[in-house]
Amino acid sequence: MAIQRRRSNLYTPGLDAPFNVSRSKIALFLECPQCFWLDRRLGISRPDMPGWSLNSAVDTLLKNEFDLLREKKEPHRLMLFHRIDAVPFNHPDFHIWRDDHGKRIGASVLHKKTNLNICGIIDDIWQNTQTGQLHIVDYKSTSTDYRISLDGKYKDGYKKQMEVYQWIFKQMGFEVAPAGYFLFANAVKNRPGFHGKLEFESSILEHVGDDLWIEPVLLDIKKSLDSDHIPEPGPQCQHCAYRKLINQAKLKTQISLI
Repeated sequence: MAIQRRRSNLYTPGLDAPFNVSRSKIALFLECPQCFWLDRRLGISRPDMPGWSLNSAVDTLLKNEFDLLREKKEPHRLMLFHRIDAVPFNHPDFHIWRDDHGKRIGASVLHKKTNLNICGIIDDIWQNTQTGQLHIVDYKSTSTDYRISLDGKYKDGYKKQMEVYQWIFKQMGFEVAPAGYFLFANAVKNRPGFHGKLEFESSILEHVGDDLWIEPVLLDIKKSLDSDHIPEPGPQCQHCAYRKLINQAKLKTQISLI
C-alpha cells in the first residue's frame, strides 16, 4: 500500500474542540518533536510497524485469565506468589478503558490548560485489598535468557507509559497507588523442541511511578502544536536521521551531475 498523508485527526490551531493526544503520541513527542509535529499537524506519519500477533495473543489470554477472577473478586496465583494484596479491579467502564470494542480511545481526561484530551488504553487494573487504591498493570511479552528487569533505555519508555496511565486515572478522580506492576510473560527457549507450543515463565515487577514530568510536557506539546514551524528532530531519532541522509545523498548526486 502506498504511503499517503492522513487527512483526519489533524490539529488545527485556534479550534475550540478538544484534541486527542494518546499515551503513544506523548511517547513520540518525547522521542522526536519533529516526527510528532509532522504526524499531528500534516498527517505525515512514520511507516507502520508489523503487528505483534504473538504478543497480542498472550495479552488476550492473560486478560481472559484475569477476567475470570475479576468477576469472583479473587486474587490471581501470581499476586499470591508475589505477595501483592490485590484483586483484579471491576468497574462498569473497564471495557472502555481497555478498549475491548476497538474504539482506540481507552481511558481519557481533558487537560484544561491545553484543551488536549489525554487518553490511553490500559491492560489491567488491580485494587489493593488493604487501601482500596488502584494499581495500574501492564502486560509485557518477551523471550530472553537474561534476567527480567526494568533496567535499560527502552525500559524507561515502559515506565513513562505506566506513569501516563497513573496520571490519567488520578485526573479521573481515582485513588491511584504509586506502585504499578509489569506482568512479564517470557517465552523460554531452553526446551528440547517446539512440539507445537510455547512455554512461558511469568513474573511481576513493581514500578513506583513519578508523573510530575507530565504537566510540563503537555504544555510543550500544546506549544508545538500551535506553532507553524517544524521543530528540530530528536537527537536519537533514526527516522529523521534516515531522511537527512537521503536528502544529503540527493544533493550530492545533483551537484555531481552539474
